[in-house]
Amino acid sequence: MPIDAAKALAAEPRTGEISWNSKDVQLYHLGIGAGVPATDPDELRYTLESRLHVLPSFATVAGSGSPGVISGLSMPGVDVDLAKVLHGGQSLVIHRPLPAQGTATATHRIAAVYDKGKAAVLVMRTEVADADGPLWTNDAQIFVRGEGGWGGDRGPSALPHSRLRSSGGTPTEPPTGAPDRTVERAVREDQALLYRLSGDWNPLHADPEFAKVAGFERPILHGLCTYGMTLKAVVDTLLGGDVTRVRSYVTRFAGVVYPGETLRIRMWHTPESTRVAVSAVERDDAPVLADTVVEHS
Repeated sequence: MPIDAAKALAAEPRTGEISWNSKDVQLYHLGIGAGVPATDPDELRYTLESRLHVLPSFATVAGSGSPGVISGLSMPGVDVDLAKVLHGGQSLVIHRPLPAQGTATATHRIAAVYDKGKAAVLVMRTEVADADGPLWTNDAQIFVRGEGGWGGDRGPSALPHSRLRSSGGTPTEPPTGAPDRTVERAVREDQALLYRLSGDWNPLHADPEFAKVAGFERPILHGLCTYGMTLKAVVDTLLGGDVTRVRSYVTRFAGVVYPGETLRIRMWHTPESTRVAVSAVERDDAPVLADTVVEHS
């Protein structure tokens, strides 16, 4: 069996030092579409080193690229074909505002392995702390098609909410009624090529032949790029551009995005949290992100 759940769960955590600087932050921000218009003061806080604010979703690439999606596939007990792998969901808990440069210790482990019948799900947890204490915690849900069916634990039905629950949040039913705000964000044709320079080198996002083998008509955008674009839209639209107000951010990747498309981002806002739904405009509002919640002050 390519996935040995017991071995994966029993494996010792992997710990290593990560570091990042303002150039890494700026590259990430450009990769999620910041800087348009280039001289807009609201955009310069993401692109100009003298004014730099760090969007919390930078945590998903800081120091090592995509959290767990690739590294989790090299953990003991896991031996799978990359072409069968999809990023199913992501949750992020921010313990302190992220500095524009830093050095920290990252600890990676497989926190859960679930048998979904036609697929297996790995939950890869990354906890990051520096000399002053915890900075953030990431959970990446990795779906591996064709690797389920061994009779293991099916797990919860709403995996991405696991970190939100443990941080004190309470998932609710899907939002109803008209959204409080709706914005659209264009995805550039070269968006995936730029975003992958932050560390996620999966050829699914650049190589047309690999994308076809994986079952897609052409390379798709990184789910975490959509994740970052969406958080930026919420911060800019509803939080006054204040990145330090974000406490946690959770989503389920409900569909793909192709470079060149337009994201429609609907937001239902309360003082403590914002529910979000994201769809692809050109494909009749096909769902892209679902079960999405930003908790904030």
